[in-house]
Amino acid sequence: MATPEPKVLWSPGEDRKEAAAITRYARWIAETRGVELGGADPFDYTALWRWSVDDLEGFWASIWEYFDVQAATPYERVLGSRDMPGAEWFTGATLNYAEHVFRGKKDADLAIQAASELRELDHMTWGELRELTARIATGLRLWGVGPGDRVVAYMPNIPEAVAAFLACSSLGATWSSCSPDFGARSVVDRFAQIEPKVLLAVDGYRYGGKDFDRRDVVAALRAEMPSLEHVVLLDYLGTGELEGARPWRDLVGQQEPLTFAPLDFDHPLWVLYSSGTTGLPKPIVHGQGGVLVEQLKGMHLHIDAQAGDRLFWFTTTGWMMWNFLVGVLLSPASIVLYDGNPGTPTLDRLWDLAADTGTTIFGTSASFIATCMKEGVEPAGEGRDLSALGAIGSTGSPLAPEGFQWVYDHVGADTWLFSTSGGTDVVTSFVGGVPTLPVHLGELQARMLGVDVQAWDPDGRPLVGEVGELVVTQPMPTMPIFFWGDPDGARLRESYFEHYPGVWRHGDWIEITDRGSAIIYGRSDSTINRGGIRMGTSEIYRAVLAEDDVVDALVVDLPKAGTEGFMPLFVVLRDGAELTDELVRRIKTRIRTDCSPRHVPNEVRQVKAVPRTLSGKVLEVPVKRILMGQDPTTAASRDSLANPEALDAFTALADEL
Repeated sequence: MATPEPKVLWSPGEDRKEAAAITRYARWIAETRGVELGGADPFDYTALWRWSVDDLEGFWASIWEYFDVQAATPYERVLGSRDMPGAEWFTGATLNYAEHVFRGKKDADLAIQAASELRELDHMTWGELRELTARIATGLRLWGVGPGDRVVAYMPNIPEAVAAFLACSSLGATWSSCSPDFGARSVVDRFAQIEPKVLLAVDGYRYGGKDFDRRDVVAALRAEMPSLEHVVLLDYLGTGELEGARPWRDLVGQQEPLTFAPLDFDHPLWVLYSSGTTGLPKPIVHGQGGVLVEQLKGMHLHIDAQAGDRLFWFTTTGWMMWNFLVGVLLSPASIVLYDGNPGTPTLDRLWDLAADTGTTIFGTSASFIATCMKEGVEPAGEGRDLSALGAIGSTGSPLAPEGFQWVYDHVGADTWLFSTSGGTDVVTSFVGGVPTLPVHLGELQARMLGVDVQAWDPDGRPLVGEVGELVVTQPMPTMPIFFWGDPDGARLRESYFEHYPGVWRHGDWIEITDRGSAIIYGRSDSTINRGGIRMGTSEIYRAVLAEDDVVDALVVDLPKAGTEGFMPLFVVLRDGAELTDELVRRIKTRIRTDCSPRHVPNEVRQVKAVPRTLSGKVLEVPVKRILMGQDPTTAASRDSLANPEALDAFTALADEL
C-alpha cells in the first residue's frame, strides 16, 4: 500500500552528502564488494540497506574491515549460528572495547566537555581522560578486580563515570550503572542480581536547585549487597565522608600504564536493565564485541560523528542513551555531558549549554522538545549563538509532527532532525537517522543498516503502509547475549521470542512506508483497540496536548466482559486551569477529529501528575493493571518511578471502580 508522502522539511545538499561518512563507506562497498548502489545521489540508501540484510555476514564483515577492528585473535566466522536467541557473532575473536576508544587519540585533543548544577563548564583532553582511566584501572586491579568481576556505579553523568566505565572495560570487568536519583530499593533490585564486587558512588547531587544527600542510600546499598568488597565515595555534593566507604582518592592514588585485556567477543561489557515497572528488572547483558561493531557502525554511518563534532545528548547514567553517548568516543568526535534539571533555572539551560560548548549535534527527548514548544522557548533567540549546531536528535518516545515542525521553525531551517527508536534491550536503534536522506514530517528516516526491521500482522505477514508489530527477523550483534540469572534462557525467550518463535518482537507498533521510512506509534501492549481500530497512545496524546490547558496525559483501555471496554483519559492541567465541562468537550472533540470517534474517552479525569519511570516513560501498562484490580505493589515498583506519589490517584480509583 502506497503511503502518502508528507511534507519534506529538510533535504541534504550535495556538499553535505559528499561529506557524510556513509557516502565514503558506500563507495568503498561498491568498489570492494561489487554491490550496485546506483541512483542520482552519491548512492541509493535503500539498495545499501537491502544488501546489508540480504548479505548479513558480508555486511558485518565489511564493518569489521572498514573500521579496522583490532583483534588479538582473529575471528573464524562472522556468524557461527543464526539462531535467535543464541546467535554467535565473530566466533573465536578476542578484543577490547576500551582499546578502540583510545586508539589514535592525541593527548591534547578535546574528549569531553561537562557541566552540572554543581560544576561550572569544564573540559577534559584525551590525555587527561587516559590518565584518569589508567588510575581507576590501577586502583581496581590492585583491589583484585579482573575479567568477569562486576563493578557498579551509583553516579551522575560526569567525566568520572565515563573514565570508570572505560577502566572496567580495559580490565574485562563488567559495568553497570544507575543514576543517583534512583531510590535504594530500585538500585538493590538491579545491582544485587549481578553480585557486584565494587560500588562506586557519589555522596549526593543537586537537581532543580535542591541538594540531595545520598550517603544513607549508599549505606543501605552496602548493607543489602554482601558481595561488595569495596565501596568508594566521590565527594560530589560536598556532604562529607561515609563510615565504611573509601574516599575517591584511594581509588585513583596510583597509576600504572593503561593496558587492555584481550576478551572474547561476547565477554560481558555491561548490564543494563528494563524499566522495572513490573517485577525485578531484567538484567540485560551485552558483549564487548557486539557493542563495539554496532557503535562503530552507528556513530560513524548514522550519527555521522566526525572530527570537530561535539555531540550532546541529555541523559543520566540510568538510561541507555548514556551508553550510547559514551560510544561516540569511538568516533573522532568529542562529547558533552550535563548533570541536572534541564529546566533549571529555565528551559533555556540546555540551549545555552549548546551555545557555550559549540555543540554540533544536540540530542534530547521528544518530551523535552514538546515542553519547549509548549512553553514558547526560542533556542536561536536572545543572542544565543547556535551557528555550530547542525543536527538535532530525538528519542525516548515518538516525536509528534508538530515537534518536527517546531525544530525547523525555531532551531533552524537547515537542521538535520533525526528521530530514532530502539531500546535498552539492544542498546541501539532499529530505525533512525541517515544524513544523506530527506526528513519527512513525522517520520523516522530509515531502517538502520544490518537491522532487518519489519512490521508484521498477528499472523506473521509483513506489512507496508500499515501498522504492525515491530519485529527483527535476523540477528543483531547487540541482541542480549543473556539475562543475568537466567541460566536456561527461558526469561529471554519469553521476553522477545515467544510471540513469533525465532523472531524478535520488540513490543512497539511501527509502520514501514513504501519509501522505506518509518513511523512509531508507541507500545503495542498499551495500544488502544476500539472496535477493531488500533491506535497508538501517542496519537491520542498529540490531540489532547494540543489543548493549551493540558500539560500531560495518560490514557488506558480497560476491557469489560460483553462490552467494548472502559477508556478513561487522565489529564494534568496548567496551574490555574480547571477541568470544566467546556474543556472536556474540547478535548473529546479534538480526539474525535484528530484520531477517530471510536477513540473518544468514556470520561476525562484530572490528576496532579502522570506517573513516569526515572527515564521519563509513561506507566500506561502498570496503571492499566492497577485499574483492573492488580495489587499496586506488584503492578509497579515505586522506587523505579520519578514521581511515585502519582500512583496514589490510580490506586484510589481502582478501589472506586
